[in-house]
Amino acid sequence: MLDRMRNLAHRVTHSHWFEYFIIALILANAVVLGLETLPEVVRDYGVWMQLSHQVTLGIFIAEAGLKIFAVSPRADRYFRDGWNVFDFSIIVFSLIPATGGFAVIARMARLLRLLRLVSAVPELRLIVATLVRSIPSMLHILILISLMLYVYAIIGYQLFHKHDPEHWGSLSVSLLTLFRVLTLEGWVDLLYKAMEYHPLTWIYFVSFVVLGTFIVINMFIAIVINNLDEAKQERLLELERPPTSDALLRELRSTQQSMRRLEQQLEQRRREEDGGG
Repeated sequence: MLDRMRNLAHRVTHSHWFEYFIIALILANAVVLGLETLPEVVRDYGVWMQLSHQVTLGIFIAEAGLKIFAVSPRADRYFRDGWNVFDFSIIVFSLIPATGGFAVIARMARLLRLLRLVSAVPELRLIVATLVRSIPSMLHILILISLMLYVYAIIGYQLFHKHDPEHWGSLSVSLLTLFRVLTLEGWVDLLYKAMEYHPLTWIYFVSFVVLGTFIVINMFIAIVINNLDEAKQERLLELERPPTSDALLRELRSTQQSMRRLEQQLEQRRREEDGGG
């Protein structure tokens, strides 16, 4: 009986309709959180909003409980999945009472529930996994960008600190100016002002834009795309892996239960036919 309940909990928590239900719940909670920014709505429907938060939290707790029960008595298997740990952490933070000095923290914890959408949608989980995989490579690119900014900032200070002290008056200000150029925000105005000092200063700006924007940022994109392909390949390998012994036992128990029910139905029909005869 207990195994049958575990199988039922596993099928429910891994079914498509349950996944869509959780996604719809998260989106509805997002709408409620947005409506809480309107004072007149909170004044008229604040009680119902609080009730919706409690219902949402209750469903999240029930979902976690079902998943833990499905893998019991080895509940540690639930926490081996990073996404389960992420969902469980959101539940823990959501249990903080929204009173006293914890009120702000509790409100922020409610916003964390929206991040459940990431763990609920497989495609979003793949993107997040790709970004996490890309962090080590991105750190090297950040070092390269920092070195380039530092060198160009010193050159910019030496060239323009007297002509344009507002943007090149110190090393720190020069770094901020170059960061602005890196975002391509108003860098043409800086170029024209610098060309008043010397007509060849365009070489400094154009070379920085080419190196910083086109080359370095494209390297970021290339790393993300490469890691996305690797994450997809790993996902395909996981799907192609043979089922574990636990999964086979679960399927075997389910098949045995189906066979017993079928035998009972056949026996009952045979009795009815014998009685009618």
